[in-house]
Amino acid sequence: MSIAERSIIVTGAGSGIGRAIARHLARNGALVTIAGRREAALKETADGIDEPVQIISADVGAPGGAEEIIACAVDRFGRLDGVVNNAGLARFGAIDEIDPDELDAMWAVNVRGPAAMIRCALPQLRENAGSVVNVSSVAGVLSMPGRSFYGASKAALNSLTRSLARELAPGVRINAVLPGPVDTPMWEELGLTEEQTGTLRENLLAGTPMARFGEGDEVARWVSNLLDPDFSGWITGALIPVDGGRTS
Repeated sequence: MSIAERSIIVTGAGSGIGRAIARHLARNGALVTIAGRREAALKETADGIDEPVQIISADVGAPGGAEEIIACAVDRFGRLDGVVNNAGLARFGAIDEIDPDELDAMWAVNVRGPAAMIRCALPQLRENAGSVVNVSSVAGVLSMPGRSFYGASKAALNSLTRSLARELAPGVRINAVLPGPVDTPMWEELGLTEEQTGTLRENLLAGTPMARFGEGDEVARWVSNLLDPDFSGWITGALIPVDGGRTS
């Protein structure tokens, strides 16, 4: 694959889909910089990677976080060819129940963070005909009561993807994958009771034609394909559902 020897950043790489993406890219020869807020989790991700890997503990939603991550990757590998904006925050609740501070936190991580990463990486991406893949969600295109604000943040990310794809073409490609329900540790971080989590999972499964949850590697393969100019060099501004048919 032509991602070999390419320097690629993966944010939110400490677990779940981000960990699967980082390990998949490394197995195919990429030079991976993994970023996230939890250094111990990043080290666990790195333990499963045989190729050279750079770890940076930083928050993409915080001021200066994106600059720190980009500089770390370029310092280590001398260049930057791709960015995977995978870091995300999910908080669910009805409009009259959800904490406004949680709304601000979701916006910072899910929208401002990817925008900052793209902006800071742009000189390198332009120089190297690089590519960006935003990990969005089917929540950005489906109506999901009780998850309205999470969906709104992902809809904003989808819009950012499509608009920047036109703005930055032809030199830089920007695409997004939209995962459906995937088994990841994020389920434990939603702030829901065990009963609420169980009900949510049942409802999601009932609405998934493929009748199962996805796996991180299934998303990772599509991210890798979109980063590969030989595979997808004429694709930009695409929103690719990897969702078991939920958006069909």
